[in-house]
Amino acid sequence: MTKAILQLNDIKKSFPGVKALDGASLNVYPGRVMALMGENGAGKSTLMKVLTGIYQMDSGSIIYQEQSTQFNCPRDSQLGGISIIHQELNLIPELSIAENIFLGREPTSLLGRVCWKQMYHEADKLLAKLGVEHSSKTLLGTLSLGEQQMVEIAKALSFESKVIVMDEPTDALTEKETTALFQVINELRQQGCGVVYISHRLKEIFDVCDDITVLRDGKFIGQCSVNDTDEDSLIEMMVGRKLEDQYPRIDVSHSGDCLEVNDLHGECVYGASFSLRRGEILGVSGLMGSGRTELMKLICGALRKDKGTVRLNNKSIEPSSAQDGLTEGIAYISEDRKGEGLILGLSVKENMSLSSLHTFSKKLQIDHSKERSSVDDFINLFNIKTPNREQVIGHLSGGNQQKVAIAKGLMTNPKVLILDEPTRGVDVGAKKEIYQLINKFKADGMSILLVSSEMPEVLGMSDRIIVMHEGQVNGIFDAKTVDQETLLACGVGKKVNEELA
Repeated sequence: MTKAILQLNDIKKSFPGVKALDGASLNVYPGRVMALMGENGAGKSTLMKVLTGIYQMDSGSIIYQEQSTQFNCPRDSQLGGISIIHQELNLIPELSIAENIFLGREPTSLLGRVCWKQMYHEADKLLAKLGVEHSSKTLLGTLSLGEQQMVEIAKALSFESKVIVMDEPTDALTEKETTALFQVINELRQQGCGVVYISHRLKEIFDVCDDITVLRDGKFIGQCSVNDTDEDSLIEMMVGRKLEDQYPRIDVSHSGDCLEVNDLHGECVYGASFSLRRGEILGVSGLMGSGRTELMKLICGALRKDKGTVRLNNKSIEPSSAQDGLTEGIAYISEDRKGEGLILGLSVKENMSLSSLHTFSKKLQIDHSKERSSVDDFINLFNIKTPNREQVIGHLSGGNQQKVAIAKGLMTNPKVLILDEPTRGVDVGAKKEIYQLINKFKADGMSILLVSSEMPEVLGMSDRIIVMHEGQVNGIFDAKTVDQETLLACGVGKKVNEELA
């Protein structure tokens, strides 16, 4: 193997009450893709923030291009040839795509004026490379989450970096966008760039990476070639134990319909109909843009419906806001935890109890003792890795933030729980914990709508599955008998014979 272009050796970093890194190491090689793996809270993102100057390490060393280096801020690392594509987007919706890509380093004339034509031209070239079918003059806020992620990637590519870090880059991407990204990664490999690829999607690691480094609890566990390991061995390195039965579905006797949706019309939804039984997990599958999220938001009141009916426990409901939905007993956990699920500047406690403060109110005052006790119960139940309930949630890992978002919905004690991409950005160990919790509430009689882009997850956890296509329910299947090929065929618009009556 060629000499490493970047070496992070025995990095240590502590925060008040937390030892985030305790001897973490990483080698990045030119022309190779290094996967950085580990459970949520293992220290992956912290290590990358140390590398790029967001955090300063307590001890250890960084060797970049055979020189001892320490960057003071992200701009220094970018100018030095190291770019990072963060898991959470760092873009400005009110600016155009080109303005976001070149913000702070716009091409200028000798008189200091922005060369708009040149900037748009360079940005359009980057977008074309990534297969983004938008003009760089387009306002960023009009793009989907996946398209905005591609702009973030274009921004990193614009620096022509020698090392590019990609933190969960495909989380919000469609299959087409993911394919385009993998083509770009192959080009970067051919150009001799070193790529650090952070993802919880094991299939992607084996598809696109050359080498793997594993962290656990902030410590370096090992480095190996992709060709010398398999999924089971990798999971064991990550969690420190064998992980049996990845999708622990349980069977619960159903007792009639809890939710009935009939001929629902609204934004991107055209006549959707289905029912959800008590104590059932109903999977919701379909391609990106099929109307899955919009349907869920229409049901809970986050979007206004044009026509159709929603009945909960044989009672017609007309929620006109997400708060109305909560009042009726429908809790929606958004796929976008940063934009719609959490307030990153508030504490774990404040985020978790925000939607259920009325249950802690007594004579117009909040019973803080009862609130703290309930929050602590959910922290223990979900195994949320946080120093305490008062920790600012923005300081937690993405997976632990996701657990808080789910707990926030469950704290309202809903009759129907809508989980939209509940394990996005969550490691395999935490996924298993979330699945077990879903099963616990299912066994207690809660009805659950599970929206997921991961077909194995939908198949593994659901009792039945509805498939969306162009805003309509194109099929309803028994999860025990249907296969991925049938779901995919239904998702692209085909009618298949296995549909349930």
